[in-house]
Amino acid sequence: MRRRDVLKFAASAGVVCATSSMASALPASIPIIDSHVHLFDTSRPGGVPWPEKSDSVIYKPALPGRYAKIAEPLGVVGAIAIEASPLASDNDWVLRVAADNPIMVGMVGDLIPGSPSYLRELDRLHANPLFLGIRYGNLWNRDLGLDMKKPGFLAGLKRLAELGLELDSANPDPALIHAIADVSDRIPNLRIVIDHLPSSPIPTAAPARREYWSQLRHLSQNPRVFIKLSEIPVRVDGVVPKNPAFYKERLDAIWDVFGEDHILYGSDWPNSDHLATYAETLAIVRGYVTPKGHKVCQKFFWQNSIAAYKWHRRLPNQPVL
Repeated sequence: MRRRDVLKFAASAGVVCATSSMASALPASIPIIDSHVHLFDTSRPGGVPWPEKSDSVIYKPALPGRYAKIAEPLGVVGAIAIEASPLASDNDWVLRVAADNPIMVGMVGDLIPGSPSYLRELDRLHANPLFLGIRYGNLWNRDLGLDMKKPGFLAGLKRLAELGLELDSANPDPALIHAIADVSDRIPNLRIVIDHLPSSPIPTAAPARREYWSQLRHLSQNPRVFIKLSEIPVRVDGVVPKNPAFYKERLDAIWDVFGEDHILYGSDWPNSDHLATYAETLAIVRGYVTPKGHKVCQKFFWQNSIAAYKWHRRLPNQPVL
């Protein structure tokens, strides 16, 4: 966003009923399920594929115990771990860590549809109730649009749908949105969760911009497609705006397309620490969603995550439908 956008949104702050500081003080009357966190242990022998050692912000163990100390005081009662490694063995590592920490209600792993071991590994992992699906997109040098043309790839996604598992995207851009829409058309019974949509680059040229929003509107017609409001904070001229009013216009555009039944909360912790603390990130989201009312907040903060992921309660304070 340009400097004039910062000034425009800042001027509109008075019409928003919750500022960042107010939102962080809201009572945690609604339980929160965080649908996007990453788990890794940089102290493990051999290190980790991500983050890089040079990343001074997040290159340290990101485990459920540290996450719980940060998130539980803010009303978070459960979280879903999203893969942060292309190593096949890390699916089992995350599942073991999640099993020992009931704040984790599930995990989304990493498998390559169509690969020789895919079906065998998918069936094996599916036997664990904490395994909720796989992630595929702009990550680990992959390209969904190209890869779905490879032998066995779409059949692998169809098997994912048959098992009642879901597909997460990774780091959306217009090309990935187009590919996701193609997958949705070909396998309409596959649940799809599109992550980080607020951070997706929107084309500036009018024809491409119209096509981008047309694809999103098309995706919104499939009741099995969900959107995460994750990776919301941005840095503008060296400053990260903390007032929800700054983000309202862009979030409204997404909300107006997908509606209250298909949008859910994800923090992107600890990657989010590059721009804001967990409390600041959640405050921005609360400040945006809270004015929509208690019923909508219930859907956004936990109900829609059950519809999207089919996770199961592990602790008494975790909600059920």
